[in-house]
Amino acid sequence: MELRQLRYFVAVAEELHFGRAAARLHMSQPPLSQRIRELEEECGCRLLERSPHGVRLTEGGRILLEESREILERAERAKEKVRGNAGCRTVVVGAVAGAGLALDARVREAFRRRQPRAGVRLRECGLTDPSAGLRTGQVDVALTRLPFDLTGLATRVLYEEPLVVAMPATDPLAGSDQVDLADLRGRASFRLPPGTDPQWCGFWLATDTADPDPPVVSTIGECLHAVVWRSAVGLLPAAAARHHAAPGVSFVPVTGHQPSRVVLAWRAGEVDMLVHDLIDIVGGDTRTPASVRRTR
Repeated sequence: MELRQLRYFVAVAEELHFGRAAARLHMSQPPLSQRIRELEEECGCRLLERSPHGVRLTEGGRILLEESREILERAERAKEKVRGNAGCRTVVVGAVAGAGLALDARVREAFRRRQPRAGVRLRECGLTDPSAGLRTGQVDVALTRLPFDLTGLATRVLYEEPLVVAMPATDPLAGSDQVDLADLRGRASFRLPPGTDPQWCGFWLATDTADPDPPVVSTIGECLHAVVWRSAVGLLPAAAARHHAAPGVSFVPVTGHQPSRVVLAWRAGEVDMLVHDLIDIVGGDTRTPASVRRTR
C-alpha cells in the first residue's frame, strides 16, 4: 500500500461520497474510483458498498479506516520531526465540523510574514472529540465549537454560526424557509458514540429521537449517510449546506436553538511562542469567514 492510496481511501470513507471526496482531494472522480478499486484488489475484499446515493463502509473498510488514520498520522509526525530537526517547525491545528475555515488566506499570509520558516498543518477531526486532539496531544491548537469540557484549556471566541437541520429532501418540512427545533422532537435522529463529551452531545443532539436503534455517527459524512439511508434528521453548522451538499439531503435553517460558537482553543499555560503567534493572528480578526457568511 502507498500513503497516497490510504489518503484517497480515508477521504472517501469520511465523506461517504466519491464526488465530495474528489473535490476535497482536488482531483477528478474517475482516477479516484480507480485507485480505490486497486486498493480493494490489493486487500482482497470490498472496502466500500456503492449505491446511487453514495457509499457505505464494509466491516473491512471500517478496519482499514482506523488503521489508515493511524498510519497517516504517524507519517505526518515523522515528517514534522525531520523538519523540526532542520529548523523548520510545523504547528498542527485540529479542526472540528468545518471550523477550520478560519485558517484562510489572511491568516496564511500574516503567519508567513511573522514565521517564514514555519508551517501549519490542518488535522480534520471527527465529531467525537470536540477538543480536536488537544487533550491527546495530537495538535497544538484547535479550531472547534462550544460547548464542551474546557478543563485545562484556554479559548477565544471567533464568531457565531447559525445551525441548519439536515433532513431527507422528501420530508414535508424540507421546503420550509425555517424549522423550529420543537418541530423536530420525536423524529429519528443520529447519535454520537458513547463516551462523547456530554455538553457537546447536549448541544448537537437537541432533537430527541424516537428511534430505539438510532444511527451512530462520528463524521459529517456519516450524518448525511444517516439522513439518506435511515431518514434521520440532525443539526449541523450552516456552512454544511454549502460544503456538504448531497443528493437527497435538504438543509433548512433552525430556530429555537442557540448558534454555534466557533472558538480557538489551546492548552492553558502554553509556552511555545510559535503557537502563540498563530493564536494571535487567528484570534486577532473575529470577522465571520466569507465562506460561512455566504450560507446565511
